Amino acid sequence: MSTDGNTAYGKKTFKRSKSHFADRVTADGRDGWPVEAGRYRLVVSRACPWASRAVVSRRLLGLEDAVSLAVADPVQDDRSWRFTLDTGGRDPVLGIRYLSEAYDAREKGYPGGVSVPALVDVPSGKLVTNDYQRITLDFATEWTALHRPGAPDLYPKPLRGEIDEIMEGVYRDVNNGVYRAGFATDQSEYEGACRDVFRRLGLLSQRLADRRYLVGDTITEADIRLFTTLVRFDAVYHGHFKCNQWKLAEDPVLWAYARDLYQTPGFGDTVDFDHIKRHYYQVHTGINPTGIVPLGPDLSGWLAPHHREELGGRPFGDGTPPGPVPVAERVPAAGRP
Repeated sequence: MSTDGNTAYGKKTFKRSKSHFADRVTADGRDGWPVEAGRYRLVVSRACPWASRAVVSRRLLGLEDAVSLAVADPVQDDRSWRFTLDTGGRDPVLGIRYLSEAYDAREKGYPGGVSVPALVDVPSGKLVTNDYQRITLDFATEWTALHRPGAPDLYPKPLRGEIDEIMEGVYRDVNNGVYRAGFATDQSEYEGACRDVFRRLGLLSQRLADRRYLVGDTITEADIRLFTTLVRFDAVYHGHFKCNQWKLAEDPVLWAYARDLYQTPGFGDTVDFDHIKRHYYQVHTGINPTGIVPLGPDLSGWLAPHHREELGGRPFGDGTPPGPVPVAERVPAAGRP
């Protein structure tokens, strides 16, 4: 069963399976799912990097009122993502105890794993899509009629080719690479994946040495996708997934870049380090059979000055930062530095 994103574990090789439910919510409703305020509920885990992309994108674009948010318990049971954080153990909007119920409503007996992020159609209770690669791109391009005033362009047309190229390497070697290393059961497979992770991180560090953001002078989808792995790196990937050639905090460029984004409204205010650590260390019992969650690392460094503004750049382009986090969506103190 997948623990975050869509995953399949072979005897020796980790493979991330394609999203089975790849319908799209679009402005013209061509897949039968038109953009409509209040119709869809975004189900996430704050522990999951793939789901966290959608949480960041939704907040930057100001879609909080248009797409409601359901946050699953970071610790799963044998039926996967559950709503035990909510009163009575049920999602207050969908009325279900497990995300799998929305999958069953869409396709009875679906044989795959239950993954987040997931967009669920509130009126029918059916899963619409679990396509984590597409959800955020559609938020940026198909949901524009419902964006807040001053929302940034996270996927600008003139830069899409460059953004896609950067994201492809980041996905293969970093986003997915840490999983390939962490779930490897063969020494050579682990070493190859780990080397790929740090080779790509080295290239990204070089790229970001003289530019504030990955593509252009504003935040784009590429930065969101890299951030959600970097913010988890020292807390879980360095130790739990054995990606330990060096810590993020030991690379001056990437550490400053990650802190810059963390301190940008819409990024750090969506991160729950408590959920992150408890999920990885308590759910992945094949890697950490004791279920013990480490005390570290010290999180206070995330709030230290980064000085990246000296490189210029305009975080939101011609737009503005998002407003305050809705009270119901604030990360508890236990999950913040």
